[in-house]
Amino acid sequence: MTATASASGSTLDPSAAQLWHAARGPVVVLLLVLVAGVVIATVGAGRPFGYLDPRAADPSGSRAVAQLLRDQGVTVDLVRSTTQLRAADTRGDTLLVTSPDRLVDSQARAVLDSGADLVLADPRAPERFVRGVTLRGPTGADARAPGCALPAATRAGTVKADGLDYTVDATGAGVAGGAQIEECYSVEGDPSVVHVLDAGGRNVTVLGIAGVLTNDHLDEQGNASLALSLLGAHNRLVWYLPAPGDLPAGEQRSFYDLVPDAVWWAVAQLVVAVLLLGLWRVRRLGPVVPEPLPVVVRSTETVEGRGRLYRRSGARDKAAAALRSAGLRRLMPALGLPRGSLPATVADAIAGRTGLTAAEASALLYGAAPTDDSALVRLAARLDDLEREVRRP
Repeated sequence: MTATASASGSTLDPSAAQLWHAARGPVVVLLLVLVAGVVIATVGAGRPFGYLDPRAADPSGSRAVAQLLRDQGVTVDLVRSTTQLRAADTRGDTLLVTSPDRLVDSQARAVLDSGADLVLADPRAPERFVRGVTLRGPTGADARAPGCALPAATRAGTVKADGLDYTVDATGAGVAGGAQIEECYSVEGDPSVVHVLDAGGRNVTVLGIAGVLTNDHLDEQGNASLALSLLGAHNRLVWYLPAPGDLPAGEQRSFYDLVPDAVWWAVAQLVVAVLLLGLWRVRRLGPVVPEPLPVVVRSTETVEGRGRLYRRSGARDKAAAALRSAGLRRLMPALGLPRGSLPATVADAIAGRTGLTAAEASALLYGAAPTDDSALVRLAARLDDLEREVRRP
């Protein structure tokens, strides 16, 4: 038994070794991927990242400017929800709104009711917060001079960051009602920074070049000076970074609500284009084109092969129909009848040429299908006899 066990073990070991040899490469790669994922997740756990996040050290974050503000004695408080914003007493402070376009109407009202000086980062609908200021379009990352009397801009001088340009309607902005407005860093008359001081003494700054607040661009030109001047005007800065789930119960929007109408129009046009392309390229069936066969097959082999298929599937009705159709096709010229003649006409003609009656000829050529193989063989033999008798002089 020991010898048998060792012999059987020797026959299994090579196959197991071959299996391991074939699978060790993918297994090693999978283990390396899992280990790398665990290491990355462990190292990156608890490290926030995101655009204008004061805790994030990545290029799009704003940890650097937040730390510089703290070093200058400014208290930086991060709020992530409208509830926290309403609970914070922000009167006399600076309120930075990092994603104003994500706010619904009730959240925008909470920002306006805060009583703080506002700094709006890259708003695409600034008219929700300050009248008379509308979006013009995106701007490139070109160096720009202040071109205005705003102290924060004059101290900073030239800045460099991409963002948005705006159009200002002085009447709509409330200049006639006592408000003061400064249009800074303009290109062809379109400012990227708009500062409005309303009649109540509240400052609202539309910062279309919010890239100056990021870690990646803070050290360029006068970006740091402009960021510190705008955000450090008061002893406290409330940094409003809305969380994705911070929406009132009755104002959640579905995925379809968030998709712009232009996207739906583009999808509809794409569907129409695909349908038209399908109609243009659809397969059109034309006349049958004969092609030379790659291999010559004898007709007897084809007949025998089809017969075996009929027998295997038990298709006696189809076999009988094929035999009768072929027999009629050969009998018609001998009877002097055109193709497509009525069964009664064919049966009468056969009765006049043979000893069969019209009923017998009709049953032979147009009758029911055979019920077994023997009946099918008898039908074939009777059809052969009928053809010989019709052709006999």
